Amino acid sequence: MQIDTLILGAGAAGMMCAAHCEGRTLVIDHARAPGEKIRISGGGRCNFTNLYTAPENFLSANPHFCKSALGRYTQWDFIALVDAHGIAWHEKTLGQLFCDSSAKDIVAMLRSEMARAGADLWLHTSLQSLRHDGHAFHAVLKTQGARRNVTARNVVLATGGKSIPKMGATGLAYDIARQFGLAVTATRAGLVPFTFPDGRFADLAGVALPVRARVGAASFDEAMLFTHRGLSGPAMLQISSYWHEGEAIFVDLDPSGTLLDTLRRQRAQSGRHNLTTELARHLPARLVAALPTQTGLTLGGNLADQSDVALSQLCDTLSNWQLTPGGTEGYRTAEVTLGGIDTSGVSSKTMEAQTQPGLYVIGEALDVTGWLGGYNFQWAWASGAAAGRAISEKTRQV
Repeated sequence: MQIDTLILGAGAAGMMCAAHCEGRTLVIDHARAPGEKIRISGGGRCNFTNLYTAPENFLSANPHFCKSALGRYTQWDFIALVDAHGIAWHEKTLGQLFCDSSAKDIVAMLRSEMARAGADLWLHTSLQSLRHDGHAFHAVLKTQGARRNVTARNVVLATGGKSIPKMGATGLAYDIARQFGLAVTATRAGLVPFTFPDGRFADLAGVALPVRARVGAASFDEAMLFTHRGLSGPAMLQISSYWHEGEAIFVDLDPSGTLLDTLRRQRAQSGRHNLTTELARHLPARLVAALPTQTGLTLGGNLADQSDVALSQLCDTLSNWQLTPGGTEGYRTAEVTLGGIDTSGVSSKTMEAQTQPGLYVIGEALDVTGWLGGYNFQWAWASGAAAGRAISEKTRQV
């Protein structure tokens, strides 16, 4: 079987690439359905992009790499596509856009765009081998128990990273990249909950509150959730991408910075109120009860018993709670994989490998990782469109 382009992976990036490819295109995936991560994302409603997408929202050894693709296929381009398909959407918070109905609408849209472009989709299909003879790629595919030989001018690596292995995630893209001379940077789990082996937060499981979380120079003002195993919620997921083993994280339980003035005002008005009772008006009661054990704070007495110095020290402690996680939940629950195929060997304009003409790398397989909130989908759309357009231009020249 001879085709123009073989796309490995029917996820967000692979389907988007196929929608932009001219010529005969085949997309394969070992899953039973395309876009499985799209389907489960955003609680089943798919946080498909972010209004505020910019290169600064991405991590990479080369922070400039993502600029070209993101600039040529923006969040507004994808929103226009969603609107053209009549998919209703809404902004939830911080620029995060979700489908009103179901994430399946995005999958159906991409399948429709693939069909319009004439791309074929083979599911329950795996790659057995891949080589290049100097003129074309030769792939051996296993599909429905049979082996098929496919010859293609172009191959696109869109198989993602290692996150959520229960959905079939593997390091296939990295293996193929190395086979064709591309370097692969160290990988680790990103956008993932922290774990504390001593179980120190088990009694607080289910408690959530807004915080400012910080590690190094990175900080995020979002919600934090206590779990039986540690800390989760958007704030923790965000800083996990910046955290390295052994580092301390800092949690500000008073992100608005107003607690000290509030306590002083309440002391003047209602000095007989118990300090813990007053704190429980601003923080979850279960957390307030646990603060002495968790932070070493002494919270006895009434507000009138607290000097300015004591209140200031209390608020300083709550604003700079230092914690050192034992680790993270790992790839099992990670939303993304940090690191990946080194961008130094890939064209930022076309996504084509410099070591092997006709080989393209897109999406999460590359060392480009976005923040939580629709950024990684936007990278999938942008990098997929960049590769698809480059392949189409090359196809037209043949």
